[in-house]
Amino acid sequence: MSKRRAGTIFQLLVVWAAATVLSVGCATNPATGKKQISLIGEQQEIAIGAEAQEEVEQAFGYYDSPGLQDYVQEVGETLASTSERPHLPWTFRVVDDPIVNAFAYPGGYIYISRGILAHFNSEAELAGVLGHEIGHVTARHSVNQMSKQQLMNIGLGVGMVLSPEFRQFGDLAQTGLGLLFLKYSRDDERQSDELGLRYSVRTGYDAREMANIYEILDDVSKQTEGGPVPGWLSTHPAPENRGQLIRNQLAEVEIDWSGTTIGRDSYLRRLEGLVYGDNPREGYFDGDTFYHPGLAFKMDFPRGWGTKNFRQAVLGTSPANDAAVELTLAEENDPRAAAQAFVNQQGIQADRIKSGTINGLPAAWALIQVQTQSGLLRGRVAFVRYRDRTFRLLGYTPSDRWNRYSDEVDRSLQSFDTVSDPAILNVQPQRISIVELDREMTMREFDARYPSGIPLEQIALINQVEPDERLRKGQLVKRVTPKKAN
Repeated sequence: MSKRRAGTIFQLLVVWAAATVLSVGCATNPATGKKQISLIGEQQEIAIGAEAQEEVEQAFGYYDSPGLQDYVQEVGETLASTSERPHLPWTFRVVDDPIVNAFAYPGGYIYISRGILAHFNSEAELAGVLGHEIGHVTARHSVNQMSKQQLMNIGLGVGMVLSPEFRQFGDLAQTGLGLLFLKYSRDDERQSDELGLRYSVRTGYDAREMANIYEILDDVSKQTEGGPVPGWLSTHPAPENRGQLIRNQLAEVEIDWSGTTIGRDSYLRRLEGLVYGDNPREGYFDGDTFYHPGLAFKMDFPRGWGTKNFRQAVLGTSPANDAAVELTLAEENDPRAAAQAFVNQQGIQADRIKSGTINGLPAAWALIQVQTQSGLLRGRVAFVRYRDRTFRLLGYTPSDRWNRYSDEVDRSLQSFDTVSDPAILNVQPQRISIVELDREMTMREFDARYPSGIPLEQIALINQVEPDERLRKGQLVKRVTPKKAN
């Protein structure tokens, strides 16, 4: 079959699928009153969000502060009660993540990071972002994206049955479509801004705070984007002139702002003791070396690789993103049994498993080959027993590049070792401390008098001021305590 014919068939399939969906899958957007494609009913939407809760908790964990969790839930519930879908099981959680982000799952499940909370300076700002995420749910943006993806997959599925030539590209196309619909569109963002304003105004907040905080969040995100975990801009592409668009919308309504709530001081006092940045107690990188104080071990990752400490894994990726080293926990108690269980998985071939020690710790390892849909991978896996845990160390790359990366991978896996240095074992996280000024001073003077563990520019950013801007007597100001060991 010619490429032209295959393309024509695919186009016809998509048209057919679209016509089918439009005939049975249209629904009224509850927030806008407009028709939109929907293959997912409300109960299914709620079920999707509820099921995802466990995955979110495993990936990030919830921040350990019942008071802060209750506070965010209360503010979120109050906003959601004024929305077009107050009956949803609205759930608001603070995730233990330093990345500046907030995200909404279908059915009313909304998550906000402790990293973004550190950059707010009032309850009205918190309400603005929560209202924005509520808008994504009430307007069913995620559900609409999922429906579009299902629509495209209908065409892809039928196309792969009818066309062997198209079949070989099917998996790649589905993956691409999944990434394409992962984030919101700019139109979705504009609509959620409008809805967030609506809910903030209805709840009595000073919605003018929204314009400022979005501009600040965009600036912060530009400094931190590009990591393995999506941040604010990755999932919330900013419309052009976002702040001005919000101000224009507010100018069109007549509101007496004198009676609205900002809640600056009360919000800031709630941030006292909030963990800022990565929590070293959960593991941290110093250069290319990963340390875990709680479990008392360390491991070197290849020099110059990108690294990220996730809740359930530590990951390093090569600069070309064509090789990786992973550190996770295994279920088995014995390293050799763990290695055997690993190589027995379907699609994995391995050389003879070898047993021995890595830096004096019981270990087992093997060279492996893994057949994937994208091609053949080669690598090495090792299992190390330490402190009643079995750690899995895995390095891999496409088969034709193994010789290029094998030495780096081997050095990394063989570097797993114990830690006894008290300065590492007892390290504590940086935390936000709230200082009430006893006199007028600039931000620069404040930083000199109350030194923080972060640069002046960053401490000014989280306080939403310029370094030489004057602060008034009695003003509450954030400070970030330096890292220290107990």
